[in-house]
Amino acid sequence: MATALARTPPGDGSVLSVLDMHTGGEPLRIVTGGFPPALGGDLLSKRRYVRSKLDGLRRRLLFEPRGHRDMYGALLVGSERPDAHLGVLFMHNQGYSTMCGHAIMALGRYALDYGLIAEPSSPETQVNIHCPCGLVRAFVHYNRGKSGRVRFHSVPAFVFAADVPVDVPGYGKIVVDVAYGGAFYAFVSADCFGLDVSSSRTQHLVDAAVAVTNAVKVQVQLHHPDSEDLAFLYGTIITDGKDAFSEEPTANICVFADAQVDRSPCGSGVTARIALQYYKGLILLNQTRTFQSGPTSSLFTGKAIEETKCGDFKAVIVEISGQAHYTGTANFYVEDDDNLKDGFLLQ
Repeated sequence: MATALARTPPGDGSVLSVLDMHTGGEPLRIVTGGFPPALGGDLLSKRRYVRSKLDGLRRRLLFEPRGHRDMYGALLVGSERPDAHLGVLFMHNQGYSTMCGHAIMALGRYALDYGLIAEPSSPETQVNIHCPCGLVRAFVHYNRGKSGRVRFHSVPAFVFAADVPVDVPGYGKIVVDVAYGGAFYAFVSADCFGLDVSSSRTQHLVDAAVAVTNAVKVQVQLHHPDSEDLAFLYGTIITDGKDAFSEEPTANICVFADAQVDRSPCGSGVTARIALQYYKGLILLNQTRTFQSGPTSSLFTGKAIEETKCGDFKAVIVEISGQAHYTGTANFYVEDDDNLKDGFLLQ
């Protein structure tokens, strides 16, 4: 039997190491080695530094041929907060998010399984994760050395604007809601487009969502009480319109960044959707709802657990629960004569 010869990595010698997971079908690529330090005195400064100085590595990690248009990434960094176990920067096909719920659930498991928490406790271990939007508290089920389902408590989630008429080119005047769950989303029912989130072609839903996102960005001026770094529309969530409390799942599809489609129900999006339902009096505190992904039918559960404030906005703390799974590991190399070494996306 032939034996592989030991050799040094090809190319310039640099190696980017990753561990891949998914939560409800939505991928997460966790950087485990080879990424230069993210400089800055606080997490938002580090986000700005990586965006301006190291963005080529995001493209190498997430774009083809190592990734794909809908790949998602997490870069672990130091946190200035003494109550944080770790800090994280989220990466997608357009740049850097401020919050990502599916990543929080994956990172909660990862933190326990890979020794980032010195002494895990049973039946649940708390993992404090500092995100650009603030501190998110994850609670990881832990039993006999094995981690499992994760729930997390969000930053204050609130409704920025409800029932806003927006002129959407190609679709006419559409009434949307804008809510925040660590990132800002526009919400609209699929009925407005004559579509169904679970059975319509994904491209039709994406086209409608992108049109709404572009229109809201122009016609609604966002701001956030904590930082202007948070004041941008991340995407649009098209729902089945079933926002009143029910024991039955309610479905949605989240389209964010550069027409990137979330395979899961979207953790930060569901957080914002729960804040919207609570604001409209459709659910009560501690009423658990189940949210279903249109593309994959995967499920998250969520509930508003506490009233709070975010600046002048009435807000709620939301609990989201789901399950992440491991899919593999990889080492990525760069060869100087590879004309596609920096990554590409097909449009």
